[in-house]
Amino acid sequence: MIQIKFFASLRESIGISSLNLEYAGESTVADVAKELVERGEEWRLLEERDVLCAVNQTLCGKDARVNDGDEIAFFPPVTGG
Repeated sequence: MIQIKFFASLRESIGISSLNLEYAGESTVADVAKELVERGEEWRLLEERDVLCAVNQTLCGKDARVNDGDEIAFFPPVTGG
């Protein structure tokens, strides 16, 4: 099982803060994002280039490997003003 968390505006757009997915074997963060995007239009935000991700609370690229029991977090880039 993989736990997926969504933060800030992503959480608001998608409408949930977390979910669990069955581990599908060798996969990457990009593979998980692609599977989520298939759920509907509001999930397309995960495809945007500036969306940040972390695996087990360590920032990573979307090419990072995902293992059973991992936690993936998706969040928008931090902006200030």
